[in-house]
Amino acid sequence: MDLFEAVQGFFDRAADRLKLDDSARKVLSTPRREVAVQVRVPMDDGSLEIFPGWRVQYNGARGPFKGGLRFHPNASLDEFRCFAALMTWKTSLLDVPFGGGKGGVKVDQKRLSLGELERLSRAFFWAIEHEVGPYRDVPAPDVNTGPREMAWMYDEYSKIHGDSPAVITGKPVHLGGSLGRGSATGRGALFALDRIAHQRGWTRSKIRIAVEGYGNAGSWFAILARELGYEIVAVSDSKGAIYNPEGLAPHAVLEHKRDTGSVVGFKRADSIDGPDIFGIDCEVLVPAALEEALHAGNSDKVKANLVLEVANYPVTPEADEAMTARGITMIPDILSSAGGVVVSYLEWAQNIQRERWTEDRVNARLKELMEAATDDTLNRANSNAITPRAAAYEIAIERVAEAGHARGWF
Repeated sequence: MDLFEAVQGFFDRAADRLKLDDSARKVLSTPRREVAVQVRVPMDDGSLEIFPGWRVQYNGARGPFKGGLRFHPNASLDEFRCFAALMTWKTSLLDVPFGGGKGGVKVDQKRLSLGELERLSRAFFWAIEHEVGPYRDVPAPDVNTGPREMAWMYDEYSKIHGDSPAVITGKPVHLGGSLGRGSATGRGALFALDRIAHQRGWTRSKIRIAVEGYGNAGSWFAILARELGYEIVAVSDSKGAIYNPEGLAPHAVLEHKRDTGSVVGFKRADSIDGPDIFGIDCEVLVPAALEEALHAGNSDKVKANLVLEVANYPVTPEADEAMTARGITMIPDILSSAGGVVVSYLEWAQNIQRERWTEDRVNARLKELMEAATDDTLNRANSNAITPRAAAYEIAIERVAEAGHARGWF
């Protein structure tokens, strides 16, 4: 099953429960616009390479399209359709004034020199320049892109339109980026978990957490969760995993990874195979790496009673159904991974106003929005006797449908 087709299953079930009419379903189940471009890059050896690039703008009923740009050798139009749809529901659920988009380039960026990477970044943004803008489409970093690439793209756009920091988010702080952006996804996920823990009456020190994926989001989540008193008992990366039932020191694990290139080999833990992290005895499992990490072939190993999705689409529909049937609570990615887009919105707002907010102000607003969305989701789930995923999709789709109807789209 294609990624987009799989995610659309969540939409279809929510649309059935909401009793959306046929016109609304047609508009909300397909992307508004898909742009395919040639990305022409002069290489260091004097040759010219052409890489395929895309920007999918799924829905803009509630505001400018919003979503990341990734550079990856396996990038595809289907993938971007999937994540543009997810971003539409994510921004709606968090009630920030954006729609959803996604895009990027099919390229193995590891094979490019720094100069080639800069030329690729600028050429791609030049190719989609007429489709983006502070009030049209506001991209952001994603897999294999970051503040450096966003700065190049911002500069390329500004050559044509004049200084326009609000055209893109995730920029370096000294170019209009927001304080708190680096930790936003992990911090937002923790705000959601802590709200759930409070409602369930959990004692933080008794909650053991395993984190699959120790990149930016996963490491920040682990560090901040440990500071609040949660126990991080296992973490993993692409090379393997480590486990200590007595708890890990996430800061020390991150320093070890920076020194060695992996969490594997951390002295105060046992090294285990990466996939074994899904079977760790814990209360909370946090998939924070790539899509489809949990699927029909491994979801039966999960022992946690709550899965907090910090990656985008880390659980396939088959795995979601199987784990839900076993009584495992699934907290969907459109809620628990939304911290990044929330602070992207706050960066955009600062750029529009030409202001700089303190990190405390940014984090306070992030906490407010994440907790409100978590409460909305849990309340609807409890009131309607449905899962948190079903509740989150209902809320998000309902809001987009209301905005589309008000605009006269259907």
